[in-house]
Amino acid sequence: TRQNGRVKVSAKADYAVRAIVELAASSEGDAPTKAERLAQAQDIPLKFLENIMADLRQAGLVRSQRGADGGYWLGRPAADITVADVIRAVEGPLASVRGGPPEAVEYKGAAEPLQQVWIAVRASLRGVVERVTLADVAAGKLPARVAKLAEDPEAWVTR
Repeated sequence: TRQNGRVKVSAKADYAVRAIVELAASSEGDAPTKAERLAQAQDIPLKFLENIMADLRQAGLVRSQRGADGGYWLGRPAADITVADVIRAVEGPLASVRGGPPEAVEYKGAAEPLQQVWIAVRASLRGVVERVTLADVAAGKLPARVAKLAEDPEAWVTR
């Protein structure tokens, strides 16, 4: 979402990505990982995490088992789950304008090209979050294109 002229990553989306990356990094064979462990490892309130994990389970990104031997597993390999998949599972579409998709907005007169600006913003965001997988983050090896963007000193300047 946009707030104060910036793309905003919600706490829910941030927690979801951190939790599922932790799950990807901590998965040991067939044993499930407990929610308590994920919450503790990433300093996420347990109740909030449980709600997030329900969204991730509904999206098929994680699977779960209840009980003393229960916990969570990834729903598919970490290399097949992108950061975008996780954000969409907990927040919906990556980019919206006034609550709808950028292609649905219509402007008149001098503002008409703005629709293309919003679509380009979405494409740019997708160009990062659809290319980074859980396996990339868990291994600390981001795709070269993404790493290069983050290495640019201008990327670190808040405007």
